[in-house]
Parts: sequence; C-alpha cells; structure tokens
Amino acid sequence: MSLAMTRAEREAFLAATRVAVVSIVDPGNGPLTVPVWYAYEPGGVVRLVTGTRSRKAALLRAAGRMGLCVQDETPPYRYVSIEGPVRLVEVDFGRDVEAVALRYLGPEMGRRYVQMTEAERAAEPNVLVELTPERWRTVDYRKMMG
Repeated sequence: MSLAMTRAEREAFLAATRVAVVSIVDPGNGPLTVPVWYAYEPGGVVRLVTGTRSRKAALLRAAGRMGLCVQDETPPYRYVSIEGPVRLVEVDFGRDVEAVALRYLGPEMGRRYVQMTEAERAAEPNVLVELTPERWRTVDYRKMMG
C-alpha cells in the first residue's frame, strides 16, 4: 500500500495554511533551514517574501533552488516536501505581504502586523520568491487506516 498522496491531495495539502520550513544550500555550512509563511494555489508556484538583503535572498540568488516542507503535526501525520528552481521578483504588497499576514494571523492581528513591520520594509524592501515545484515527496499515514 502506498502512503503517497495523489496530485490533488498534495496540492490541496500544500494550499492549506501551514507554516513551511525552507532549506537553501549554504556552501561551506549546512543548509539554511528556516520557517516561513507562504502562499500556494494548486498548479501554481509557491510564493514567499523575504528582505532583499537577507541571507535567505543572497543564498537563493546563488543557488537558484530551494526545498520546502509542510507537515500536519497531529497523528496520523502527513507531509509534503517539494524542491525546485526559484525566481526572485518584485513584491505585490496586497497579494504577497498583506494577504499572507491576514491569512496567517487573521484580520485584526494581520493588520497590526502589517503596520508594525512598515518601518522594517521601508528600511529593507522585500523581494518575492517564487518556487516552482519540480520534485514532490509526500506521505499520508491516514492511508494506513483504510
């Protein structure tokens, strides 16, 4: 019995609101591995925002690729792990910053977060990272239950 998710299952799982962990090659060190908020619609790219001068952005420019993993932390466990090329492009504030903050924090806290981080974004503009899923690895332990 395969525990792998179907394409529709894995895309729906990735599209749900979860914190992802990204891994980016860091020559001479272990990979940079950090949690991130992200947005994804089935069939599209994974979008996340970082500072233009951040370590994450510098490593992504050099590597041109990254891995991303999301999981369900309650049994029976599930996860989706993807890897692929990235593009760094201009941020759409409404779609990429504000909407994602509202998605993760809700309307009140999301708006407060956007306001509280305004000076930080002014000091260091953001860049949008678009990850195109090339390789998928998935497990859904619920499939053991029948």
